[in-house]
Amino acid sequence: MSIPVPSIVPAHDPKRRFWLTATSVMGGASVVGTAIPFVETFEPSERAKAEGGPVEVDLSDILPGATKTVAWRGKPVWVVRRTPAMLAALQGHDNELVDPLSKRDQQPEYARNATRSIKPDIFVVVGICTHLGCSPSVAPADSNNPSLPADWPGGYFCPCHGSMFDGAGRVFKDKPAPTNLVVPPYHFVSATQLVVGDNTG
Repeated sequence: MSIPVPSIVPAHDPKRRFWLTATSVMGGASVVGTAIPFVETFEPSERAKAEGGPVEVDLSDILPGATKTVAWRGKPVWVVRRTPAMLAALQGHDNELVDPLSKRDQQPEYARNATRSIKPDIFVVVGICTHLGCSPSVAPADSNNPSLPADWPGGYFCPCHGSMFDGAGRVFKDKPAPTNLVVPPYHFVSATQLVVGDNTG
């Protein structure tokens, strides 16, 4: 019994060349069609782009001594309207602080001063502890927190591991946090509005 041998189509056969070309084109189109959506998944979403951009803050409704929290790059940013008493409390304890003159890079150059701010009465800071990323709590000077010293000047206390920061976000010595709280880039648009996330104004 003989086995039929299929006829071999010559390589120069027009029909074969047509089908080879058509198959190659279809395969290439499939690869491109699959790759484009795959590559697009690596691009940030519109929401992510918006969260990374500058954030406008209205200062007109922040009362003296109060704090407004806004989100910038997924982080809480505190905008504080400091009172004369809060500003006075920033003085007299430099020897207790790790970096009282803000020499380390936790703030823009224009916030490298005693108040760590452009305007002394408006304080802008990222509300994340520089130890392990916990969120400190506001701890006023008259706080009854037993974890704070009796002569506490007011500022911020991180309950996770006990780090303490004064009203300018400067960390106290012998605490887990190694550096001051971070001051983000910002600028004033007017007397009642500032922009967080952008130095240029």
